[in-house]
Amino acid sequence: MEADTWSPTSVLLTVDLVILTLREGRLCVLLVERGEDPFRGMSALPGGFLNHDGEEILDAAHRELSEETALAAGRVHLEQLGTYGDSGRDPRGRVVSVAHLAIAPELPDPVAGTDATDAAWVPTESVLSGELDLAFDHLRIVADGIERARTKLEYSALATAFCRETFSITDLQQVYEAVWGTELDTRNFYRKVQAAKGFIVPAGSDRRTTGGRPARLYRAGTKTVLFPPLIRPAPSRAEKTSRGEEE
Repeated sequence: MEADTWSPTSVLLTVDLVILTLREGRLCVLLVERGEDPFRGMSALPGGFLNHDGEEILDAAHRELSEETALAAGRVHLEQLGTYGDSGRDPRGRVVSVAHLAIAPELPDPVAGTDATDAAWVPTESVLSGELDLAFDHLRIVADGIERARTKLEYSALATAFCRETFSITDLQQVYEAVWGTELDTRNFYRKVQAAKGFIVPAGSDRRTTGGRPARLYRAGTKTVLFPPLIRPAPSRAEKTSRGEEE
């Protein structure tokens, strides 16, 4: 949504959304193609200005989640990421953005709305590597959102937000590997997950994997803080390169 009025001396407030999900085992972020100036035709995060009717910031984030992408809130994990207010971030004038991080399992193909002409899930490595140019300071916001998710996977139960209501430990391991961008030892991961009491709890039923062996199903537990934490392994040089990180 665009602002109804604009003055060079105004300070306007927007919300931007870093929406993350796993698609075919890869961590992806939702990007839209801007249909209006500035940066017409460039990729950007979904978002927009607050309404002028006293709309709260969190309400605006939920509205944009649906309005820009036709995605319903549902089980989406939504949290405030940070405030971005550099004076030159928007060529139209002074615009401050309150960015939010949103996470949900297996989100569907998006449908662009309002001022976006297209919307798509993009692998995060394509963004972090600089392969894809983003409008405004959205590359910085995406990088901050991904790092927030990587860090919170260590000490919180955030990983379960990427999973369905019931999931196997293999499903959970795939979340950690996709978000952290590194392979994990299966036995070691299983041991660490089981040691974090209250992180996950048995769902009371089994399912069968492709190979026919039963896999125990779990649900998110009541604990939101992991103890002991699951420490992220240091990335190799190849992993740093694939994630667009400098040496």
